Amino acid sequence: MRKWTIPSALLLLCLLCLLPDQGRKIHANAEGDSEELVNPPKVEEKIGAVPNGLSTDSDVAKREAESISRRTLRVNAEKFQFQAEVSRLMDIIINSLYSNKDIFLRELISNASDALDKIRFLSLTDKEVLGEGDTAKLEIQIKLDKEKKILSIRDRGIGMTKDDLIKNLGTIAKSGTSAFVEKMQSSGDLNLIGQFGVGFYSVYLVADYVEVISKHNDDKQYVWESKADGAFAISEDVWNEPLGRGTEIRLHLREEAGEYLEEAKLKIDELVKRYSEFINFPIYLWASKEVDVEVSADEDESNDEEESSESSSSEEEGEDDDAEKKPKTKTVKETSYDWELLNDVKAIWLRNPKEVTEEEYTKFYQSLAKDFSEEKPLAWSHFAAEGDVEFKAVLFVPPKAPQDLYESYYNTKKSNLKLYVRRVFISDEFDELLPKYLNFLMGLVDSDTLPLNVSREMLQQHSSLKTIKKKLIRKALDMIRKIADEDPDESNDKDNKDVEKSSDDDENKGQYAKFWNEFGKSIKLGIIEDASNRNRLAKLLRFESTKSGGKLASLDQYISRMRPGQKDIFYITGNSKEQLEKSPFLERLTKKNYEVIFFTDPVDEYLMQYLMDYEDKKFQNVSKEGLKLGKDSKIKDLKESFKDLTKWWKSALASENVDDVKISSRLADTPCVVVTSKYGWSANMERIMSSQTLSDANKQAYMRGKRVLEINPRHPIIKELRERVVKDSEMDESVKKTAQLMYQTALMESGFMLSDPKDFAYNIYNSVKSSLNISPDAAVEEEDEVEETEAESKEEASTSKVDDTAAEADDDNVKDEL
Repeated sequence: MRKWTIPSALLLLCLLCLLPDQGRKIHANAEGDSEELVNPPKVEEKIGAVPNGLSTDSDVAKREAESISRRTLRVNAEKFQFQAEVSRLMDIIINSLYSNKDIFLRELISNASDALDKIRFLSLTDKEVLGEGDTAKLEIQIKLDKEKKILSIRDRGIGMTKDDLIKNLGTIAKSGTSAFVEKMQSSGDLNLIGQFGVGFYSVYLVADYVEVISKHNDDKQYVWESKADGAFAISEDVWNEPLGRGTEIRLHLREEAGEYLEEAKLKIDELVKRYSEFINFPIYLWASKEVDVEVSADEDESNDEEESSESSSSEEEGEDDDAEKKPKTKTVKETSYDWELLNDVKAIWLRNPKEVTEEEYTKFYQSLAKDFSEEKPLAWSHFAAEGDVEFKAVLFVPPKAPQDLYESYYNTKKSNLKLYVRRVFISDEFDELLPKYLNFLMGLVDSDTLPLNVSREMLQQHSSLKTIKKKLIRKALDMIRKIADEDPDESNDKDNKDVEKSSDDDENKGQYAKFWNEFGKSIKLGIIEDASNRNRLAKLLRFESTKSGGKLASLDQYISRMRPGQKDIFYITGNSKEQLEKSPFLERLTKKNYEVIFFTDPVDEYLMQYLMDYEDKKFQNVSKEGLKLGKDSKIKDLKESFKDLTKWWKSALASENVDDVKISSRLADTPCVVVTSKYGWSANMERIMSSQTLSDANKQAYMRGKRVLEINPRHPIIKELRERVVKDSEMDESVKKTAQLMYQTALMESGFMLSDPKDFAYNIYNSVKSSLNISPDAAVEEEDEVEETEAESKEEASTSKVDDTAAEADDDNVKDEL
């Protein structure tokens, strides 16, 4: 037993030593397996941390594909392919991507332009690819067949082989243009449009059956056809006219799409000119025309004429014989067909601005704005931006503002700035590129780098939009500033003496005043809305003042005329300049030769709430508290001497909610005025707000400024009131009525509306009675009552009956009409 005891003990010890290691390995393996099972890859994780994930450009898609490829599937997993119901997918692409049926023509013309660009690019190295004769013409043709309800678009581009038809049209989201660009990466001469590979399928918005006839130089002519039902067919074309080279797309239109067979639909509704006006290649439409043609008269008509003229005289017979010698003709209208060019305006923004003439800019503006009057645009800016975001733009200032410019200012996305991508119109219904206050500008922006959604109808949010918007605003404001700089009326008198008159002075004279009269309100709205450009916009601000002599002045001109020691820019708001010139608030200012700005537009009240200062000069409303006209050494003595009057007057006006009664430093000839607190509404602002359709007086009460009655200590009425108060503080009721009447009069003269006009009228009539020495208790003579006669009562009764009968007849007529 002892022999086996020792070996057994040793074996047991070895087993005990091995068991912990195996346990640790098993535990480690279990942990590893649990990690794989518990923490599988999650959809929510940032796969590759792709920036701008919402963009649809090819670079972002490529980065996403690379980041996803880094994640590998489990080796032992069973793999499947995503399945899609093709007919359902086609339905989604056709009816969900596009919001407007007219888009189909833009997409087809864009595809044709790409095909022409491809063959043009290949011809740079091999001229034989273009062929000869009509085949060498790089153009797009549109033809309509009303009888068969077919709309066809033909191009003489590169064409497609059988394999191309299968790959490009038979594979959804396969872009032949993208593949061509990738193949020709080395060239910088390409400017192709297509990138998503789904634009072609927009044809099914208007067609239920489509034929694509295509001929490539390296293959035979084939026909691709489909009804968008999940299947397509390709066959060699042996029955259609040989194309030579290129592609013809035939759309068999639906019943509800018959409007696209009208030439007017293609021209008047601007389907071609709206979307594809600036395509590089000419677009022709097979259009009909009515022309006058002379044809020979019918023989039957001539025989009838001879029979009817048997009884005519011999002289007439002689004349007929002479006429028979000449062939008889008549004019009839005949319909002829010919190719009509639709895009005759060139894309001038792609050219160097130095090479474009003024006439070309004017013609381009007229085409863009559809304004063919003789007036030229006030200014234009043509520039190209390079850097992180590249784009070209042309901006115009129209000569006149549209009538509805401000009617739906905040409720519309319609913009006069058109967005193009590679010369193809995308949209003008967006507000990402220009702020609303610059919506009056006409123009366009063309960029190759803007992020679009797949339908190419709208922009996606992208950081590049902010960059483009910033550059466009800067260029627009520089363009407007240039109008002012070149206007001789805008320069100071000193500058006029030093600068010699040029030949352009007469043409530019008064141009900025014309601009301001049309679009000045937009500049004011810009100051309110655009804080980052507020100072630049303030330089464009114009107004009339007490020293402008009826002309417009700028803030820079105002500052140049400020008195020594003047720290504030004085202004006043009101209904009209004529009313403000007579305002009592200006009396002391004009006597001391201070200049005061007149703001008469309702938007000016909002403007001055945002424009607090300019060039370190504060704005001061002269109808509010805080007006300082230098130091007055006597003001303290005046306050003390009129202390009793101001105290008494304030108590007498307790029912009028007057905050205080003070000695005024702004009056010269008027006994008193009413001013408001510095940060409350002015009298003009109260009037504007109370006239709003949905105004609520209770809610507006907290915004009304505190009213302060300022009195003129040098006026005889005020002096007399002070003496009476000093003699007897408990004066009779008539003096209190006089004080109240003066306050009400000051309210009206200061621009406020009376809360109780009846009371004011009563006080006025009492004052008139007093001046005429009429007793205040004098009563109005009563009118004598006259009894009505029986005849008059009968007449009134008969008249009422006639009126009732007429009213009943009118009611019957209305019922019959209904």
